[in-house]
Amino acid sequence: MRRKHRRNTPAFTFLSWASFALAFLAMSIGIYNLEAELSVKGYYAVSALFLVMSSFVLQKTIRDNQEDDDQVIDRVVIEEKEDKSKIAKATIS
Repeated sequence: MRRKHRRNTPAFTFLSWASFALAFLAMSIGIYNLEAELSVKGYYAVSALFLVMSSFVLQKTIRDNQEDDDQVIDRVVIEEKEDKSKIAKATIS
């Protein structure tokens, strides 16, 4: 049975989520304590939520593109090895 390999340690994963939660909490407190009209606070809150959501989507898109590029490179390497082995077999015959 093959174990799943994680790229990050549990400590780093926790640190990433904790820093995200702390930044989100600090931003929320800042918007709540802002001395402005409710419509201005609402605008900032919606803008902040949109920024958070778009950050996750951007990170996922970049990761997916990188993984796709790695798969293409792996396929090219495999095809090159197969071509070399076919050439070697043809020259032996």
